[in-house]
Amino acid sequence: MEFGPQALGNRSILADARNPENKDKVNLKIKFRESFRPFAPTVLQDKCSEYFELNCPSPYMLLVAQVKEDKRIIPSVTHVDGSARIQTVSRRENELFYDLIKEFENQTGCPVIINTSFNVRGEPIVCTPQDAFLCFMRTNMDYLVMGNFLIEKQEKKLLDKDIDWLREFELD
Repeated sequence: MEFGPQALGNRSILADARNPENKDKVNLKIKFRESFRPFAPTVLQDKCSEYFELNCPSPYMLLVAQVKEDKRIIPSVTHVDGSARIQTVSRRENELFYDLIKEFENQTGCPVIINTSFNVRGEPIVCTPQDAFLCFMRTNMDYLVMGNFLIEKQEKKLLDKDIDWLREFELD
């Protein structure tokens, strides 16, 4: 486990920041929270200044900067005022997370993803593999990656007699 202000790529829910529907999908169908709540982008550190008005590392999501006008192709992490709370990642800091985002960039041309803590409304961030699996099964996430393992939701039997998050929290 890491420590610090945010889930920094180790216990995270990740999604494509280019898809405007992903903000609502992650908020309402995965985290079960209000749809207006924004997400932070994680960007490859060496590409940060191409997308944001920021010229320094921001490894802990503590800095806010404007998304460059010509890069507002990431609506799921761009706030209504054009800003974003940015996390940069370097290969030295987190090789696996950097390589994942780099591969996303290789396939899509975009080095920016949604990164939010791996939990649902009212629950702490997942701590164990069992926590991660239960959270995955109780939400509308498609895939779970733990270490070298990939679990696809449609291949799994739903949990019997489990929490119905949609009854726990009223959505807006």
